[in-house]
Amino acid sequence: MSIRKKFTRSNLAIVIIPALLFLAVEGYLLLYTFDFSAQQSDQLTFISIHIAGWLVLLLITNALFIYFVTKHVIKPMKSLTKAAEEVSAGQMETPFIRMKKDEIGKLADSFENLRLQLMEAEDVKEKYAENRKKLLYNISTDLRLPMTFIKEQIELVKGDEASKEEVDAALQALHMKSIVLERLVDELFQHSELDMGRLAFYFKKVELRSFLVEVMEEFQMEWEEVTFTFEAEKVRPYEAKADPAQLKRVMVHLINNCLRFMDKETKKINIHLKEKQGEIIVEVMDNGPGILDHDLPHIFELFYQSEQTKMFSEGGSGLGLPISKRIIEEHEGTIKAASRIGHGTTITFTLPSYES
Repeated sequence: MSIRKKFTRSNLAIVIIPALLFLAVEGYLLLYTFDFSAQQSDQLTFISIHIAGWLVLLLITNALFIYFVTKHVIKPMKSLTKAAEEVSAGQMETPFIRMKKDEIGKLADSFENLRLQLMEAEDVKEKYAENRKKLLYNISTDLRLPMTFIKEQIELVKGDEASKEEVDAALQALHMKSIVLERLVDELFQHSELDMGRLAFYFKKVELRSFLVEVMEEFQMEWEEVTFTFEAEKVRPYEAKADPAQLKRVMVHLINNCLRFMDKETKKINIHLKEKQGEIIVEVMDNGPGILDHDLPHIFELFYQSEQTKMFSEGGSGLGLPISKRIIEEHEGTIKAASRIGHGTTITFTLPSYES
């Protein structure tokens, strides 16, 4: 019940009911007890008693009104004020309890929603600060190794004792490390754009069969020692609603991840394409070392790096898979991973089919 209705009913109870009681008592006194032939002093006594009764009645109704206001308005407002002071002091653990189903109850609900939002914002702030620490640590780690290697190779090239073969090998190694650094900078830039909501998406119809084959051919030119294969369940085109540039970033991240941790002499990467219930499913499979069971649920978390990953010289920034996840989610799709130690890893993501 709203406070307005409560005050209206209280007003009726405080004014009308006492008035009716007064009229009833007044009629009884006038008809049965008042002696119109009595002396003036007796009449004054009657009037005095009459006025005193009115005053007592007013005091009772006033006390009832004060009790009502205290119970239903002042006491809840004091509780809300105390809770608000605790929140302003940073003590947000105690929830606001809705006391009544009226305006004050709604106000308590608003305060509770505000408290929950503040707690969520505080959690986001702490998580952001923690991610920042991890970012700085990972950047310093990922940059230190290639920079040290580059310095060593430059000193080797500058030396007088280096042969032409050693110089050529050093230059090739420098070129590869520059690619690693370029990829790291690109991942950091992508993460920054996604984090600030500045990464633009331009969705259109993309035929995934030709799109994926083209991506694979680009990698095949650089990685001749890796066997790339493509499979599709149907012959007809697979048309998805996607941003080609962002989708290519996802494929580059996933394939680079496969290539980075290859440990077998025969290296294989297979891409499988299929469609089911209005969405297109893309699977990227490798025959790498696989991912440990306790690491698998965390690989899409920002900056997560397993101990197994750190064993590889190329390492990783811990940004590629989280960035891929964010991009796929912007496409209204999902991404997941499955793996078996010693048999490889499969990354599966979905895209909505294009509806003309």
